[in-house]
Amino acid sequence: MTRVRSIKRSRLLSGTGRYALLVFFGLIFFVPVYYLLVGSLRPGDKVLGGLSALVPSDLSLDNYAGVFNRFSNDTTGYVWQFAGVSLAVTAMVVLGGLLVNSLAGYALARMKWRGRNIVLLLVTIMTIIPFEAVALPLYYMLSGQRNTLYVQALPFLANAFSIFLFYTYFLSIPVEVEEAATIDGAGPVRTLFQVVAPMSLPAYATVAILTFLGQWGQYLWPVLMITDTKLRPLPLELSVFQNAQPPEWGPVLAFGVLFVLPVLVVFLIFQRSFVASVASSGVKG
Repeated sequence: MTRVRSIKRSRLLSGTGRYALLVFFGLIFFVPVYYLLVGSLRPGDKVLGGLSALVPSDLSLDNYAGVFNRFSNDTTGYVWQFAGVSLAVTAMVVLGGLLVNSLAGYALARMKWRGRNIVLLLVTIMTIIPFEAVALPLYYMLSGQRNTLYVQALPFLANAFSIFLFYTYFLSIPVEVEEAATIDGAGPVRTLFQVVAPMSLPAYATVAILTFLGQWGQYLWPVLMITDTKLRPLPLELSVFQNAQPPEWGPVLAFGVLFVLPVLVVFLIFQRSFVASVASSGVKG
């Protein structure tokens, strides 16, 4: 009886410890977002007030009005203009990436061709190479295309991690399903989009969401390639605004909320789908 009580107590303590750890890490992620939101609603001289800045007092929308007033002409650009550039570039990368990376993943998973194993090895190696390592060579290759919309998206259409994710997921699909389509006269592309793709929605959802989250915050590449105010995405303009002298921290945080808000909304709406798609992809792979 004593041993049973000891086991129950140890399980209770271990469960309490896990929840305490989750709460701790949850606060680590929540507090900066809370500070950003509260700071965007407080007067600029009270934003950097230490712990007192976390207390929601003297709240107003003046900082948001200040942001839209600051960016209200052709010289400074417009907030909706920066948001439109970010949306356009992100949409190109997400939609183009789904097409390009799924085709590459299917070619590696199903088609037999010389050098396939070498290409697969290179793709695997490229998953650990950061973009910063190839940014400078890409800059010299595409320097003639600076200040264009498509150059902001071009380097990110093909993604080694997305290709590898599609590759591992496609391997889990029974070959017999595709053989039936081949007997009916379907080629590889038709088989992929009419047979394999509908069965691989979790993989497509995972790649789409991760690509959106990564591309929306892309900063380094626009810094190198964009000088035209009309073509600046939100991350680049936020940096320019933050470094303006003297810094206006209230409007800067308000701009930050406008930048982060779409990501939070997308994640909250598709939270269950995101978690399910990642888990399903991991199991399938």
